Amino acid sequence: MVMMTGSLAVHGTVLWLTPQQGGRVSGPPDPDYDYDYTATAYLPPRTPEDGQAGLALRRFAPGAWRTPAEGILVPGQGNRAQQVVPGCLIVITEGVRPVGFFTVEEVHALAEDGTPVVAAAPIPVPALEVAPPEVAVPTESVVPDEPPYRHSTAAARWASKHGSDDVPAEPANV
Repeated sequence: MVMMTGSLAVHGTVLWLTPQQGGRVSGPPDPDYDYDYTATAYLPPRTPEDGQAGLALRRFAPGAWRTPAEGILVPGQGNRAQQVVPGCLIVITEGVRPVGFFTVEEVHALAEDGTPVVAAAPIPVPALEVAPPEVAVPTESVVPDEPPYRHSTAAARWASKHGSDDVPAEPANV
């Protein structure tokens, strides 16, 4: 989980809406090796009016309606921090009109200069030694004269004798 208080590097899958769904009339954008596709975006439950961010996408397949992509998400000025976690959905907009969805699979914070912020290395936890449980081995075989304690209903069934217990078993004839 990363709080979007600054720019974030995101990796995931972009799904472009068709023109019939209200997406781009020209279809999915064609990536250019010199320029990234830039658009506005927001993370639900925010809306374009109260949670707009900038999104720059690159390395996605030209003309594909669904394709892996990577990009940079930049919060709008004055917008509050938002949680960005793998699995969250970013709505890609042109103006306020949704044109696609980006599902986040990886997210990394970026420093002011655009370099990735590296998390501190985890502190190793020493291994614990677990002693095997001591098992008591009975020296002689014990057969209980009474059934073991059970809930009252189960104990009654265990000890009760029913008339059908004496009837010999018959095949089911199915």
